[in-house]
Amino acid sequence: MTLQPITRVPDKEELLRTLDAIRPFIHRTPVMTCTALNRLSGASLFFKCENFQKIGAFKMRGAASAALRLTDEEKAKGIATHSSGNHAQAVARAAQVLGIPAYIVMPDNAPGIKKTATAGYGAEIVFCAPTQAAREAALEEVVQRTGAHFIHPYNDYNVIAGQASAALELLQDYPGLDAVMAPIGGGGLMSGTALTCRYFTPSVKIYGAEPEMVNDAYRSFHSGKIESNASTNTLADGLRTNLGEKTFAIIREHLEEVLTVSEESIVEAMRHIWERMKIIIEPSCAVPFAAVLSYPEAFRGKKVGLILTGGNVDLGNLPFK
Repeated sequence: MTLQPITRVPDKEELLRTLDAIRPFIHRTPVMTCTALNRLSGASLFFKCENFQKIGAFKMRGAASAALRLTDEEKAKGIATHSSGNHAQAVARAAQVLGIPAYIVMPDNAPGIKKTATAGYGAEIVFCAPTQAAREAALEEVVQRTGAHFIHPYNDYNVIAGQASAALELLQDYPGLDAVMAPIGGGGLMSGTALTCRYFTPSVKIYGAEPEMVNDAYRSFHSGKIESNASTNTLADGLRTNLGEKTFAIIREHLEEVLTVSEESIVEAMRHIWERMKIIIEPSCAVPFAAVLSYPEAFRGKKVGLILTGGNVDLGNLPFK
């Protein structure tokens, strides 16, 4: 199927077309439940397990969606991005499948497992200081040198349409949910999730979840303008980025609330999932479940869909013993 570039907020039909087109690039991941965690939370929880996705994270969906919309001339010059890990792997893997070059800018403090995996997909990696300014400067140099097409990690309607497919599959499998929640970093997954829920299950309540230490989305949601973080000091490394104007506009319009959680609650939630569900998730994944445990009155007795975003964990640097 041929996909055209998206220049506005994707509509319902575009989300359906995107899911259909990216199927050869992705797994349809399972939705898992756990009696012990239902009992602990007082809610019925449905975990969309993107930790089982290709490259180990939901990011494969957005990268495939964006890469498939490029012209042959654009593909020949390759694709580029900046990312701390999961989006880096996804762009590298999409390029590998399409047989085109990939150029990835990564902060030098990115998890080792994500650096290794990105290199394993054949990408050329350029390391930079762990700041947004350093990422953007390094990427600009790469694009000028190579002519590669930049696939933004989140602030891109083509990426958002791909990320929306995770929630679309979740609602197809479990259409009677009362609430759906995803973690918020740059907001690509969250904005895609919000659009999916509004289009296909308008009655569902949509929540975002975020670490207290990087609560720019919470502050942005309540102030009505994009806020930034002075620090990125959270173990949820996938959520250290700020919102973009495209993702913020969608999130502001459709979310019920953005819930923030402590670092301690993230570790506790992550441990519960490892121990009770017997699956590996990275810290960013645990943030929505941490929110369910931290705000029990909002979810008690409800059917809640949670997107587990990825499982690319540095096993030599776990937050618990």
